[in-house]
Amino acid sequence: MPQISRDASVQTVITTFEMTPGTCQDLLEALTDAYAEFISKQPGFISAGLHVNDAQTRIANYSQWKRREDFQAMLRSPEMRQRNRRINELCRSFEPVMYEVAGTFDVTG
Repeated sequence: MPQISRDASVQTVITTFEMTPGTCQDLLEALTDAYAEFISKQPGFISAGLHVNDAQTRIANYSQWKRREDFQAMLRSPEMRQRNRRINELCRSFEPVMYEVAGTFDVTG
């Protein structure tokens, strides 16, 4: 996975999903399948990570794209629209938001 850096010329998208513990595993499987079978093969995709909280009520998704337009084209595709309908059924809400890296911190200072 690429390093998180203010100097990186990538678009960062952080999506949070809210769900019940009973649907967490199903949602995680749907997201994992979406990345493995479709999203990771789209133009401009760089990397992604999925994170589940201990209570299994939230999933956070961090993804990087070469350009904002690449991410938007993936979202607008018929395949992803269909997948998002299924994802929407499995969670209370989800919201993708594009960010710029404002600062980074690690053990090296």
